[in-house]
Amino acid sequence: MLMKEYQDLVDASEVASKVENTWKNIIRRRYRPQLTFCSFIPVSQQLTEINVIMFYTPVLFTILGFGSDASLIRILFLESDRQICMKDIVSRRWHSDICLSGGAHIETGGRHYEGEVTAFVLITCFVAAMGGLLFGYDLGITGGVTSMEPFLVKFFPTVYKQMLDDSSTNQYCKFDNQLLTLFTSSLYLAALIASFFAATTTRLFGRKPSMFLGGLFFLIGALLNGFAINVEMLIIGRIFLGFGVGYYNQSVPIYLSEMAPAKIRGALNIGFQMMITLGILGANLINYATSRHKNGWRVSLGLGAVPAILLCVGSLCLEETPNSLIERGQHVKAKTMLQKVRGTNNVDEEYQDLVDASEAASKVENPWKNITRRRYRPQLTFCSLIPFFQQLTGINVIMFYAPVLFTILGFGNDASLMSAVITGGVNVLATFVSVFCVDKFGRRILFLEGGIQMLVCQIVVGVMIGLKFGLNGQGSFNKGEADILLVFICLYVAAFAWSWGPLGWLVPSEICSLEIRAAGQAINVAVNMFFTFGIGQIFLSLLCHLKFGLFFFFGAWVLVMTIFIAFLLPETKNVPVEEMNYVWKSHWFWNKYIPDDAVPPAYNSSKAAP
Repeated sequence: MLMKEYQDLVDASEVASKVENTWKNIIRRRYRPQLTFCSFIPVSQQLTEINVIMFYTPVLFTILGFGSDASLIRILFLESDRQICMKDIVSRRWHSDICLSGGAHIETGGRHYEGEVTAFVLITCFVAAMGGLLFGYDLGITGGVTSMEPFLVKFFPTVYKQMLDDSSTNQYCKFDNQLLTLFTSSLYLAALIASFFAATTTRLFGRKPSMFLGGLFFLIGALLNGFAINVEMLIIGRIFLGFGVGYYNQSVPIYLSEMAPAKIRGALNIGFQMMITLGILGANLINYATSRHKNGWRVSLGLGAVPAILLCVGSLCLEETPNSLIERGQHVKAKTMLQKVRGTNNVDEEYQDLVDASEAASKVENPWKNITRRRYRPQLTFCSLIPFFQQLTGINVIMFYAPVLFTILGFGNDASLMSAVITGGVNVLATFVSVFCVDKFGRRILFLEGGIQMLVCQIVVGVMIGLKFGLNGQGSFNKGEADILLVFICLYVAAFAWSWGPLGWLVPSEICSLEIRAAGQAINVAVNMFFTFGIGQIFLSLLCHLKFGLFFFFGAWVLVMTIFIAFLLPETKNVPVEEMNYVWKSHWFWNKYIPDDAVPPAYNSSKAAP
């Protein structure tokens, strides 16, 4: 059976190798499902508002009156809750299949490849997933640094003076400064640009070089920020950090999807999100430890070099994926690697599938043009809308600006930093839930439950802040009220952590066939980074103008994205990447975009699932 799996990989890779331009190919009609999800899932992920929570948690808790220490601790709890919820929601022994309205649970009609989950695969995927540490560290470190007084005095004195003058400034508008938000959001604009170059690097030279370059760029950026003497040096450092983010966010999810067996692909791919949450938690703890030192901000920013070095060294030790080797004509090495990955010599079937896919992909002259074809409409849609929605959850802004946000809410400097640590801890612990249930319950149920939970929490938080602060921003929370607010923010972060957080990266990476995979993932990263930049840049201004209504704004988007998932996203668990066309052909909406020649004749004679 493993030989069959190997042959499938070879077939898939040979088809892909004939695609000259994957960017052109992914826009073809037959790839419409992949393009749709690679676009809309990351967009939807951001529209949950989770980035707002995770970016600005210390700031938010400080605004709420928690104080710097309390704000940092609360971020720690949030990050811990996020990890716990992801671990405990289901048991591996509960075997069930879930079919929800709007989606489809189907038998792919394809092959079940022989092989086992080998230690080699687990170790390899763990090392690759460490790329998430870089993204997570930056998410967690920047918000805490922007709440440190020595940092503000040196680089943003206007913001510092405005923060001290409570009498003349609306509480909501204390940190409304475009230069300060540019410091945080410039990274994502650079990542957007880098993602397009990363797509070409990943396709032509393999996944490993992209991961190495990502680590190298991040290392340079961390050192520039740690030794910064002016704002210009800070921004340049952020740009290099963004190049790093663009490269490893483009390559790591693809690497994990191609290395992992279909039955545990979700769990291994979510390892990337797990590392992001660990990076956030570690950053929040470092911020809390360095916040009392005059140059503590230099330590916080400079320590980003540590995960960057780990990724550079780790990427040099990794093996290339069989898909990438076949795509670049190294068939013998690819078959040997597939046997090593699957733990058996019987890989002919999977190898041939990979070769066929590679041959089909090689016929595509332009993957960027191809992904716009009608047959790739689902992929284009999801690769565009998922990252769009993901950013409109608001989570990155919350994680990034947590200390600032909690400061605005009156938590106090120390309490704000501590609250940010709490939210970071919740984030880490809740991520375990997704790891253990994504391949058991499937992707849809996590998306839907997480969306509903986030919506409820956003409404509660918005109402509490509105009742206490009103429109003039005058007010404060007592200890009991602050604790209740923190609980709902933790529940919100946890919901994102087991749904839009990991799945926003997983789904786009697993729905694109080889001929459009690089283009699809590049679109996913580019859309994600663009809207992360945009929302991060305008968040403090939105908070100043919309006030507590900002939470209702993001809540409305969460409602939209949850409906979108309910009706348009089919279930993709346990489906080999090379056989996703079975899923699209079985979906009530997307089947009209998939031509009959995209699936075997035997399948076309059967009735597609509604």
